[in-house]
Amino acid sequence: MSTPDADGLLAEQLLRLTRRLHRSQKRQLEWAGMAITPAQSRLLRTVAHFEEPPRMADLADRLEVVPRAVTSLVDGLEAGGRVRRVPDPTNRRVTRIELTDTGRTTLRTLRDARRAAAEDVLAPLTAEQREVLAGLLSTLVDSPGPRC
Repeated sequence: MSTPDADGLLAEQLLRLTRRLHRSQKRQLEWAGMAITPAQSRLLRTVAHFEEPPRMADLADRLEVVPRAVTSLVDGLEAGGRVRRVPDPTNRRVTRIELTDTGRTTLRTLRDARRAAAEDVLAPLTAEQREVLAGLLSTLVDSPGPRC
């Protein structure tokens, strides 16, 4: 049975591991010559998961942020040629966000950097240990969490 101190230590270890993973991914992106913030990369991945180009409000809802935050992120990604604003074909008052070819290339680079960072962090584990860890993390990620 876990104690509050053990749970606190585990939480600290998870945070440290997450920071290490982020640092490793950041290094991978720097080596690839890619200047993109974590928030921009998250928005880019989110845009890619929609069936059709999403509205700004769709992105804000999915990312659980205020619409103004999405506007700033889209501005930065658009300046880098990774996304573009396009008019909605059925409602001219609505603007949608679509990936550009540069955005798709950026996503591939992000995936490669994430994969390399994971390999770096997980290198000490055997294949069996990685499988166990994946199962445990899936259980935690998929659990409903506390009700507030």
